[in-house]
Amino acid sequence: MDSAMIGKILKAKQYAQERERVTFEAFQVSFRGNHGTHVVTYNGGVWHCTCHFFAQRGVCSHTMALERILEGMVSPVVQEQLPTA
Repeated sequence: MDSAMIGKILKAKQYAQERERVTFEAFQVSFRGNHGTHVVTYNGGVWHCTCHFFAQRGVCSHTMALERILEGMVSPVVQEQLPTA
């Protein structure tokens, strides 16, 4: 292995330990929950999940779990103001 590659590997290890360097802007994941698989998206600080609970409340266990997994790398889950009937 050449010295340039060794340098990049060492830099990658350093970056991986400095999580504050990374902020997610957008992503989509499949989340296998207890009641099926749901699609969770994050775009520009806004969360969305295809589960029924999120549709009712604007937050759910799937979005909150991902917030914990990615702590400090995404904006906190903010409960959206849902239209009132």
